[in-house]
Amino acid sequence: MSEPSNVTPIRRLGDAARPDASSLGVSGLVSQLTDDAKEFARAEVALQKAKVGEAVVRYKNAVIFFAVAGVLALAGLIALLVGLIETLATKVGPGLATLIVVGIVFTTAGVLAVIGKNRLTPQADA
Repeated sequence: MSEPSNVTPIRRLGDAARPDASSLGVSGLVSQLTDDAKEFARAEVALQKAKVGEAVVRYKNAVIFFAVAGVLALAGLIALLVGLIETLATKVGPGLATLIVVGIVFTTAGVLAVIGKNRLTPQADA
């Protein structure tokens, strides 16, 4: 079975044919150590790139699911509000029912916006 042409085999430190360490001088050993350090650094960078790529894919998928959940929740809220308007319309008429429901929704949104704004404003220590 042959390897695909785009796959680079992993070279382990002991795989390469190396001269005997006793026959190398100090400069040869330093050169060999430098080569090993470079190879180790390259392998470490490749490992970190793979880990980051995996995390990006995982978070991207999570964001997609959260977005779909948000759209479905918004659709459910709209359906609930339409149902509330239709229920009130039998009691007070469609125009007034719409005004009541929209007024309550906007009031609630305004209160929540003020609460959110207050949580962002730095408070002075008393």
